[in-house]
Amino acid sequence: MSAKDNQLWFDDIPVLAKLPRGEAAAKLREMGDTETAELLERKGIMAPRGLPRPWQHTSHAFGHIPLLDLNSTQPVDITHAGSMPPDDRLKGSRIKIVLNQLRVANYPGKGVHHILFDFYAQNQIRHRVERLHFNQTYRAQQGQQVGIIGYPIFIGLSVGSEGVSFKCHTVNVKNDNDEAILNVLDSDIMRGGLKLATTAQPAIAPLADLALGLTKMIASRHKNVSVQDFYMGLDFEKVPGGARLAEGAYVAVQIPETDEVGWNWREWVYDPNSGRIVDRKDRKSLIPYNYIVIGVSKYEGD
Repeated sequence: MSAKDNQLWFDDIPVLAKLPRGEAAAKLREMGDTETAELLERKGIMAPRGLPRPWQHTSHAFGHIPLLDLNSTQPVDITHAGSMPPDDRLKGSRIKIVLNQLRVANYPGKGVHHILFDFYAQNQIRHRVERLHFNQTYRAQQGQQVGIIGYPIFIGLSVGSEGVSFKCHTVNVKNDNDEAILNVLDSDIMRGGLKLATTAQPAIAPLADLALGLTKMIASRHKNVSVQDFYMGLDFEKVPGGARLAEGAYVAVQIPETDEVGWNWREWVYDPNSGRIVDRKDRKSLIPYNYIVIGVSKYEGD
């Protein structure tokens, strides 16, 4: 990884779960959640049934939902993102990236959550790499899902011979002034996603820098805090431990470190009737953690 790549990420803006307990408690007080701050200082925050809050986790589990048979209403199996075969047809192709779901099982603070979502990717074109950032703001109540589906992020992203890499970062925004600034991202222009070309676009670099700078500024401000941060490299190899590139949807679930070994995607399915990820045995039970679903499809446009 180059120094330039490090500058384009958020290692200097840790998520709330990575902050020392005292700093995390202070941040919660900024957000007006004194009760949770006191619980954190006393016993590390024990939610009902003795479990940590979902936003206290730093680890993620990565799953893949394959393309659907549109004539079927049967539940679809979810596999680990590294256990399904890669789609070699995507080598050297262009793909479309959309945000299909962002579930707020539990974010710090109370009331409606204003979430700044930053998505990083590399556009690999003709012997050079364009490093991209796209950000958008969404709103959701605690325990609910953001009201979006098929929200365009990158349209026509070029795939290299070794695959693609993504990084996602979410910021919980409670600063009133920053909420007003983020209203700009709700404009029709920003809702169309970032459309990419097969040749270098001079405007891409300053636009990416602007998006990155906005996210870093908001994340470091009073009352605001980063919640999720993960990297996902998708390749065409068969080496254990990695993740493969194929059409479909990728699911990134913010899970406890202790659940990494115990997490089993076989316990969860995608229900095409409701459009939700549910428990295989109890179709009314949702994943109790924060998660993001990103759709990937081949792009046939200009």
